[in-house]
Amino acid sequence: MKKLLSVVLVAALGASLLVCAGCTQQKSDLVMATNAEFPPYEYHGDDGSIIGIDAEIAQAIADEMGRNLVIEDMNFDSILAAVQSGKADMGVAGMTITEDRLESVDFSTPYATAAQVIIVKEGSDIQTPDDLAGRTIGVQLGTTGDIYADDIEDATIERFNKGFEAVQALTQDKVDAVIIDNEPAKVFVAQNDGIKIIDEAFTYEEYAIAIKKGNTDLLNDVNAAIAKLQESGELQKIVDKYITAE
Repeated sequence: MKKLLSVVLVAALGASLLVCAGCTQQKSDLVMATNAEFPPYEYHGDDGSIIGIDAEIAQAIADEMGRNLVIEDMNFDSILAAVQSGKADMGVAGMTITEDRLESVDFSTPYATAAQVIIVKEGSDIQTPDDLAGRTIGVQLGTTGDIYADDIEDATIERFNKGFEAVQALTQDKVDAVIIDNEPAKVFVAQNDGIKIIDEAFTYEEYAIAIKKGNTDLLNDVNAAIAKLQESGELQKIVDKYITAE
C-alpha cells in the first residue's frame, strides 16, 4: 500500500510540474495605451477592433518579445498618465518626443517620421504658418499640434478630444484652421468637402514609444525589436500598407 501511495504521489507531483511548466510558457501581456481616433496610425476597423500603423507595429514588437499585445483605448491626454501609473506598459499613439514629455516618461528610438500640417477651408487667406497669428485654431488635446500652437502669436486655441471634432469645428466656421498630423489630415480632407491642407508644413517630427521612466529592461527590449523590424524591412512594410506614395 505504501509503495502504491508513493507511486501515486510521484505521478501527481510530475503532473503538477508539467502544469507549472506550461504556465511559465504562457505569454505575459504587453499593454499598449492609445487613442484610436488618429487614422491611419490607430483607428477602429469595421469589426470594432483597433487597427492601423501603430497597432501593427506594436503587435510586431510584442511578437518579437514573445508577449501578448493588449490595446487599451483612451483619451490622448490620458496616455502618459497610464504609462506612468503602470496601467499600460507603453504608449503608442503617433507620439512625438518633446522636452515636456521627457520629464514624465522615457521614449524608444523613433519608428516613424511625420509632419504637423494646417487644414483650412477652401478660399481661406491662411496660406503659411505665419498667417495663423491672431486666428482661432483647433487642435486635438494633448497632441504635438496642441503643444506647438501655444507659441503662435495672439492665437486663440480651441482644444478637442478628437481630431475629427476639430475638423468639424472648422467646417462649421467655429475655428479658422486646424493643426494636426499630415496622415490623419489627408483622411479628414478626403472625407469633408470644402477644406484643404496648405502647402507649407507647420512642423516636422519623429514618433516614438512612451515607456515608464526607469523601466530600462522594457525600453531595451522595445528598442531591440524596433531595430530588428527596421533591419528586416517589416516596419516599412507596415507603414506602406497604410500610406501609399502619391
